[in-house]
Amino acid sequence: MALEATAKYLKRVFPSLRKWGFDAAGWNQYGLYKDDLLWEDEDVTEALRRLPPHLIEERNFRIIRAAQLDCQKKVLPKEQWTKYEEDIEYLSPYVDEVKRERAEREQWDSE
Repeated sequence: MALEATAKYLKRVFPSLRKWGFDAAGWNQYGLYKDDLLWEDEDVTEALRRLPPHLIEERNFRIIRAAQLDCQKKVLPKEQWTKYEEDIEYLSPYVDEVKRERAEREQWDSE
């Protein structure tokens, strides 16, 4: 939770620092979005199950392309890098929903 709170704080207060961090991370050079890198725990797996098929296909394409580029020790041409403004959070809303549902279920089970 502290990490999420810190991320929200940085998002609000330090947008230029966030942009620098985005560029420094390097995954944008492979055409990936931030949500492509989420660790696949139970919540993320359930969120992926709920994604529309076209978003799953786009995600799989980005991940496979990134893996192929990494094996070849290459990156995309700069004009194809994911730009900070284009990095959409397509999976995070689903993950947040799954976490809310799990917390609600746990609350109901404990009563």
